[in-house]
Amino acid sequence: MNDWFDAEQRIERAQELSESRQWGEALEEIEAALEINPGNASWHAHRGFLLDQLERFEEAIEAFEQALELQGQDFDVSTALGVDLIRVGRFGEAIDSFERLAAIDPDYEPAFCHRIVAYAELGKHDRAEEMFYLAQQLNEDCPHCFCHVGVSLATRGDYDRAIAAWQRVLDIDPDYIGIKQRIAQAYRAQGDGMRAREYYLAEIREDPGNTDLLFELAELLAEAGDLAGATAKYRQIVELEPDLAAAHFALAETLLRDEKPESALESLQEVVRLGGDHPLLDLRLGEASLLLGRNQEALVYLEDALERDPQGQAGQMALGTCLLRLDRPAEAADAFRRIVAQSDSSADARHNLGVCCFLLGQHETGLRHFLRAIELRPDFLMAVHKAALACIHLGRWSQAEQLLRDARRLAPDSDVLAQLSKRLWRFRVLRVARRVGRPVARLLGR
Repeated sequence: MNDWFDAEQRIERAQELSESRQWGEALEEIEAALEINPGNASWHAHRGFLLDQLERFEEAIEAFEQALELQGQDFDVSTALGVDLIRVGRFGEAIDSFERLAAIDPDYEPAFCHRIVAYAELGKHDRAEEMFYLAQQLNEDCPHCFCHVGVSLATRGDYDRAIAAWQRVLDIDPDYIGIKQRIAQAYRAQGDGMRAREYYLAEIREDPGNTDLLFELAELLAEAGDLAGATAKYRQIVELEPDLAAAHFALAETLLRDEKPESALESLQEVVRLGGDHPLLDLRLGEASLLLGRNQEALVYLEDALERDPQGQAGQMALGTCLLRLDRPAEAADAFRRIVAQSDSSADARHNLGVCCFLLGQHETGLRHFLRAIELRPDFLMAVHKAALACIHLGRWSQAEQLLRDARRLAPDSDVLAQLSKRLWRFRVLRVARRVGRPVARLLGR
């Protein structure tokens, strides 16, 4: 008798804890009660609802199934079971569960509502829309139905109709959780960053500690070139979850793009401390070290990066640059050649390969690489500058002049090109003067 009384006391305590949203403590009380009386269906159901709050959905499914096994069909429990089956990706089982409910009560709207998203996730969008219209006949103001059909539409790329469906959700229930995020995602997919930002911020105001939301907004800001804004959001995530290695890594990448390698390196080292294993970690460590002039450290990181991804062009480019700085042009040239061999679309690789060849005394080959870099990117002024210098070195004055004329049409205000044109003119004058001076000297007997 005392055990049964203790079980009832624990259930009362679980109810109190649930009301104060202390889900973990409430679950402990329920589980203690079930050890005493495992045959109580409502307690199993209560346990399932608590597990839902803790997002332990697989365990919640088991609890709901135990409750149904003990008590037979129950619409609330069966609906919760079906929703959790969707959450864990068991869409076919979820559809079967809702079909059983519809067979018992054809007017039970949730049996149609939740099948919308289950069919959408299976790619059966015609069936999803059929469920939507059947549900509308029973309840035309169900926000879940509009949310689910919006998912189906967005999955098919029909973002305008998806947004309209989700706006209808807000009309019905302005506080519907997560719907502003969905609208933001749709606008982002359409390339409308301003509207996406507006809805992300609206959702964040309601859920300021949601790091997933902050991540998406930070990515959006970075895509738009607002690196300061993205950095601020990533720092906010790090403050909320200091042990989240992915946030430190994303922050580091943004800082690198913003040309703040020292701060980026600090964030990358924090990723290492936390045991993060991002596939680009060694590469970013190498790039940050390279920007800071720590070439020997960079070399170690970049060699590790290429062990992980031997075909990675970004790694080869950074390695080649590092080897050039370490005065190892032959090895640097090998790195740039590997890039060109994979895909001859990198003007930077061709330019750098030309630099290596010149340093190695291979002037004709170097010029050929500079010219190819200009073909790939006609406004690549650094390559034009190098190519013109190479032509001057090889005595190809006309070719140098033509290169500079073409480049100045693209960049008429370039001081670098103007100075090089003057330099070329002086070379030509000196060359002519030497040619004239030689016969005069011979006539004077000098």
